Amino acid sequence: MLLNLIMLNKLITSKTRLRLLIKFFISQANKGYLNGLANEMGESTNSIRKELNHLYDAGYIEKLKRDNKIEYKVNSNHPLYNTLKKVVYKHLGLEDLVDTVIDRMGNVKQIILIEDYARGNDSGNIEVILIGDGLNFEYISKLEEKIENLINRKVSFYLASKFLSDREHIILYSKD
Repeated sequence: MLLNLIMLNKLITSKTRLRLLIKFFISQANKGYLNGLANEMGESTNSIRKELNHLYDAGYIEKLKRDNKIEYKVNSNHPLYNTLKKVVYKHLGLEDLVDTVIDRMGNVKQIILIEDYARGNDSGNIEVILIGDGLNFEYISKLEEKIENLINRKVSFYLASKFLSDREHIILYSKD
């Protein structure tokens, strides 16, 4: 995982561009205006504008005009959309997290990403709700530390039998 992180940082040398890619490719529901993105990322509007223009020129994001403002969102029709989404998930360690939980937890029905990462903010603290029957809390607490070492980010698991929330979330895995 650390190798993937280093490799992606070498490939995308602009930290602002990488943060914008994470924001938009972690969930196609994520959108943003220039000023809001600048505030959220603690960057100047000029640096955000420059990177948004690069991503727009490459076709990775779209511009939507709303009330005399331009809103940006991912272009899910881009030929590389699924590939870039997978790269972002791998960079964040989400792919490894899902694989590890499914392999070792048994009857997991859903894995749901909430809070910062669901909003596209790479804060270093991944919060995940595991939905299922008979999930072992003791094993999950041990698994947290193993996954944290694997993906180099803090992970918090919450166990539930169902998910009833209107807050932002991303379903990483769902058993049909």
